[in-house]
Amino acid sequence: MTLRIERVRAGGRVVIRLIGRVQAECVAAVEAEIEGAGPRPALELQEVTLVDVEAVRFLITCQDSGVALLHCSPYIRRWMARERPPHA
Repeated sequence: MTLRIERVRAGGRVVIRLIGRVQAECVAAVEAEIEGAGPRPALELQEVTLVDVEAVRFLITCQDSGVALLHCSPYIRRWMARERPPHA
């Protein structure tokens, strides 16, 4: 299965639901959805089954720019923590 992207409105904001594999070639499509989502977008990650390093780095960038990561699996959170540059 590749990536499926769904957009729903919940709690006064747009939630972009990702289903399947989030890989480097999908990042631009997810980015476009976020840009068109308006203020306070969120990514729903409960049904993400696989990510690659580029997707993890993208999720870090999203989180740092204020995009909420909902239901992010522990393995992705741990990988994000390892990929973050050390604070100076």
